[in-house]
Amino acid sequence: MATARLAVLGSPIAHSLSPDLHRAAYRVLGLDWAYDALELTGDALPEFVRSRDSTWRGLSLTMPLKRNILPLLDEVSEVARETGSANTVVFGSGGDLRGFNTDVHGLTEGFVRAGVRSLGTALILGGGATAASALVAARRLGASTIFVGVRSADRAAGLVEIGRAQGVTVQVRELERLIQIDEPLDAVISTLPNGVDVAVPLDSDIVREATLFDVAYSPWPTPLAATWSGLTVIGGLEMLVLQAHAQVRAFVNGDPEQPLDRDDEVLAAMLSAVGL
Repeated sequence: MATARLAVLGSPIAHSLSPDLHRAAYRVLGLDWAYDALELTGDALPEFVRSRDSTWRGLSLTMPLKRNILPLLDEVSEVARETGSANTVVFGSGGDLRGFNTDVHGLTEGFVRAGVRSLGTALILGGGATAASALVAARRLGASTIFVGVRSADRAAGLVEIGRAQGVTVQVRELERLIQIDEPLDAVISTLPNGVDVAVPLDSDIVREATLFDVAYSPWPTPLAATWSGLTVIGGLEMLVLQAHAQVRAFVNGDPEQPLDRDDEVLAAMLSAVGL
C-alpha cells in the first residue's frame, strides 16, 4: 500500500502529464507514493479538500482551481499572494493546508536554463493566472517595463495591480495593436491557448533579439513558435517539468525552493519522462 497519496485536479484532466512527471520523481527518491489525475471542477473543490484523510500529502491544481483554492488555505506563500494563485497544496500533519505557486519558479528557471538570466523589457500575451506568474517571473529577472497583450484592456486590470505592487511599469495593449509597441523586447511570454493568432511584429527590430517563452506544449510547435524570428524559443514542456520539480520539493521537503536529496537526478528523470 502506498504511504502517501497525491493528485492533480482539474477539468479536463485526462491529458495531464503530471502523473508521469511525479511518478518518475518518486521512483528516483524511493518513495512509494501514489499520484493520480482526478477530474474536478471549482464548485466541488471545497468538499473534496475537506474530505481528504491523513493519507493525503498534497495536490497539484490547474485553472481555475489555482484561484478557487485560496480561500481554503491556512497559509499562503509569498509568491502565491503576489500572483493571486496557488497551483500546489501541501497537507500538514495537523490537517492545515499550505499553498504555493511553483509556476513562477518554472518560468524563471526556464529562462535561466536557456541562458537568459536578466530581462529589461518583456511582453506577456494573455491576462489570466499564468500571465500573473509570468509578470512576477519577469520582474524577478529584472524587468522594469512589461507590456501586456490582451483581447480587451479590462482583462489586464489585475496584472496592472500586480505590476504596481511589484514596482514595475505595466503597459496594456490589445492583441490587435501589438504593432504599437516601439521598444525593443528582451522576451515575449505567451500564455495564450495554442493556435491563437496574434499580431506580434515578427519582422521588426522590436523582437529581433527577444526570447520567446510559449507555455503551450501540445501540439508543438505552436504557430507563434514555428514562425519566431528571435534568438531563442522555450517551450511549455520546459515550464511544466520545472514547476513540477518545485512541487515535488514542496511535497517532500515542505519548501519548493529547498533542493531534494538527489535533486539533479530527480529533475533528469522528470525531463526524460516527457522526452526532454
